[in-house]
Amino acid sequence: MTRKKYGDDFRIGDVYRTAAITVTETHVVTWAGLTGDFYPLHMDEEYASRTQFGGRIAHGPMIFGLAVGLVAQSGIGEDSVIAWLGVDKMRMHAPVRMGDTVRVTVEVKEQAPTRSPGKGIQMWLYTVTNQRDETVMSFEYRMMFHMRAGEAA
Repeated sequence: MTRKKYGDDFRIGDVYRTAAITVTETHVVTWAGLTGDFYPLHMDEEYASRTQFGGRIAHGPMIFGLAVGLVAQSGIGEDSVIAWLGVDKMRMHAPVRMGDTVRVTVEVKEQAPTRSPGKGIQMWLYTVTNQRDETVMSFEYRMMFHMRAGEAA
């Protein structure tokens, strides 16, 4: 199978930026319905208005999902990814409100070989920012990639 991209195509320090998406009421309500997370901070304006946030905010895990989706839609990894291995150091730095527009900056931070010459592990740092360029979330995303060395074998 001929691939468009391989893990070898990414270098430590490479930076990519996705398109943006505006978080809507529909996103929040749909997420609550899918996950069963109807916590009042996300669903009850009266309750949320009395919190430190002064109003409803989006679910943190939903922002994670949107970030992963934005990167997937961008085509950065194309067909080079074999599997997602996990996420580390996820932090919510600021709330996301309905009407905020988020995008993701991805930086290749680590690369490591595996025992198989056709596979490699990489850690990409995802930084999610809003329309004011404030960081709202960050996390380390680990994936296994197809490597060119495996094609020659």
